[in-house]
Amino acid sequence: MSKLVILLLPALLSAQTFTRDIAPVVYAHCAQCHRPGESGPFSLLTYEDVRKHAQQIALVTGRRFMPPWLPDEGHGDFADAHRLTDAQIAAIAQWVKLGAPEGDPAALPPAPHFTEGWQLGPPDLILTAAQPFTLPATGVDVFWNFVFTPNLQKGRYVRAIEIRPGEKSRVHHANLLVDRMSAPNPAGFPCMDLNVKYSVFDPPGHFLFWKPGGEPFAEPPGYSWRLEPGNSLILNAHLQPSGKPEKIQPSIGLYFTDVPPAHFPVLIQLEHDGAIDIPPGNHDFLVSDDLKLPMDVDVLAVYPHAHYIGRLLEAYATLPDGKRVWLIRIPAWDQNWQSVFRYRQPVSLPKGAVISMRWHYDNTTGHRVQSGNNATDEMGHLWLQILPRDPHDRRRELEEAVMQHKVEKYPSDWASWLDLGELKLSRLDSQGALTCFETAVRLDPRQSQAHNLLGAALNRVGRAPEALTQLQTAVQLDATNVNARYNLVYALIKAGRAQEAQTNLEQVIAAVPKDPEPRNLLGELLLSQHRYAEAIKQFDTALALDPSFKAAKENRDLAISRQKSGN
Repeated sequence: MSKLVILLLPALLSAQTFTRDIAPVVYAHCAQCHRPGESGPFSLLTYEDVRKHAQQIALVTGRRFMPPWLPDEGHGDFADAHRLTDAQIAAIAQWVKLGAPEGDPAALPPAPHFTEGWQLGPPDLILTAAQPFTLPATGVDVFWNFVFTPNLQKGRYVRAIEIRPGEKSRVHHANLLVDRMSAPNPAGFPCMDLNVKYSVFDPPGHFLFWKPGGEPFAEPPGYSWRLEPGNSLILNAHLQPSGKPEKIQPSIGLYFTDVPPAHFPVLIQLEHDGAIDIPPGNHDFLVSDDLKLPMDVDVLAVYPHAHYIGRLLEAYATLPDGKRVWLIRIPAWDQNWQSVFRYRQPVSLPKGAVISMRWHYDNTTGHRVQSGNNATDEMGHLWLQILPRDPHDRRRELEEAVMQHKVEKYPSDWASWLDLGELKLSRLDSQGALTCFETAVRLDPRQSQAHNLLGAALNRVGRAPEALTQLQTAVQLDATNVNARYNLVYALIKAGRAQEAQTNLEQVIAAVPKDPEPRNLLGELLLSQHRYAEAIKQFDTALALDPSFKAAKENRDLAISRQKSGN
């Protein structure tokens, strides 16, 4: 054998083939999306599939555009990372240069197995959006909110959700939230950023997120969350036109558990959208935010969000000793591939550590870009799922620290003062809450809810006449504010104005006819006036709405007893 042949033999023996070298990479990192019925534009399950797109695959993997994985290596250890190694990218490039040889068919690994239908198995409850949304053929991206009504008869703990977004190729990403207060239009409604309406994600400690190729996430034991009767679910979906009108009608699978939560994570947000005002031609505009932790915590996951001119994200924690711990670094932001990134192991941070967010923007648009909820506006957010490292539930304390930080950034934002006051009220800091609500009313005296909460705080500190005035103002400003009218009822009862209280309570009942609490209160009011038959009727209605309502049952028995005795 000649010396030339001997020298070439090792290279020939190591030449890449599809069956031995390329198929394992494609099956592990590409086939999840690139298969029939999924979001990828073509399938990559067979040698012929891959060979037809070989040049394209080499190009997009070489640029690290595919598979989509934004975090920079070495800046956070994330589960389910789809980042290819340098060796895998080089192997694909070499294989294509060699003409994309198939190799020995016997060496082909088994094709990946994908669960069809519901990935987590049959759900305990399947919900379908009440009405489909017709996505226009052309135009800008659409942000549509689909509404789901579970109609639960009793509260349930949820251990997992699975989102089936309808036409997957048209849905860019979607977030699921719980609406615990209002009754949203079942037809759905447009809105890009639901944080305009909801100050935090709800459930407050969990990311309920869908993206193409993503797998549904089942909460670990002890991390369930509660869904109550009357709650609605809202799927905030980012939709992209395809060139033809298409109907989108998502479904959601709910998986229940009887195990209540034992761990209580919190979703907190770093942002400084108020600082986003980017002139044209500015290629490195910086937006930053920093939060000092009031307790020891574990960081479980991160969710960065910006729009189209975001370029670089850096997020890290600076420990009290000055050491830096990276949370995530994204050197080439691409909104198309935003996601929730979950850590392989929680990142432990001590009390006093400072979490920092640094968003850099490159504005080559030729026009000024400001913050806002349109796709052409900008945002700079970093959501973190944080678990206080304490056997007691300290969520409210952490949330209060975040909201205190927010009012320091935006001292003229009445809504943030209102949120801070509510947190202080929930932690029994009535005087602190009172100061916050007074500030909110001073900043914008037209807001019904600000007067309502100020009235509630005044009641707590024993200033009943002032509380009554604030609650009357709240109802005058917004006659549909049921919470304010309900608080007004209690204030009127306390003031001895029973007839006015009853009139307002009847309006509350008309607004929330399926809530047993107002019915029971009306029964108590009637009972105090010795109107036994009318009172019993209200208690009966309350018990029909909630047979386990102990107070209504006891009140009914008392009313019957007094009716019989004539007292």
